Amino acid sequence: MKQVVFLILGLIMLFAAPLCAQNDPSEGLIQLSGVVVSGDSLTPVPFTSVIISCTNRGTMCDFYGFFSLVVKKSDTIEFQSVGYIKSNVLIEDTLSDSRYSMIQMLQRDTLTLPVQDVYPWPSREQFKDAFLALQAPTDDYDRAFANLTREEVRLAIQGIPASAQANSAMSIQREYTRLYQMGQMPQISLLNPLAWAQFIDAWKNGDFKSK
Repeated sequence: MKQVVFLILGLIMLFAAPLCAQNDPSEGLIQLSGVVVSGDSLTPVPFTSVIISCTNRGTMCDFYGFFSLVVKKSDTIEFQSVGYIKSNVLIEDTLSDSRYSMIQMLQRDTLTLPVQDVYPWPSREQFKDAFLALQAPTDDYDRAFANLTREEVRLAIQGIPASAQANSAMSIQREYTRLYQMGQMPQISLLNPLAWAQFIDAWKNGDFKSK
């Protein structure tokens, strides 16, 4: 009698083991890990979306392109990133290991737009008016000529002290004038023809005009 009981219990355990294996919730799950890189330079593509098709499940790569996600066999994984072509990967149902690593390459999505010429003038007439009113920038020659005008030179040399040669010439001229007028009345500038000539030249050049 005991042998019959043990035989029945053995048969029950034999048939119950496959049922328990089929009811295992982790059966067919795979831990998918990997890195997403660019196809042209093999540099990581950060923050790539990794989504399981036809579901609301997925994850996102980190700054270095790494990701990890639990998937099932026969799932289709979508990799999406801005500026790259979307790529799909099918998880084979023949995988025997519960962990799978991969390197996914994404190709750049180059979009070429037609050339558009943008002009700030809506018509030819307004372009003509704008062109005639255009103030052309000065070149190096114009700037040099403006800096060498009489007024600019006069203002530039006002704060420059006289050189040693100029001071020596002025001192010699004063000594010569003193010796020339020694024992005579000093000359009056109003009667000096050279002073009058300098005055007339300055008046013609506009040195006495109000600024």
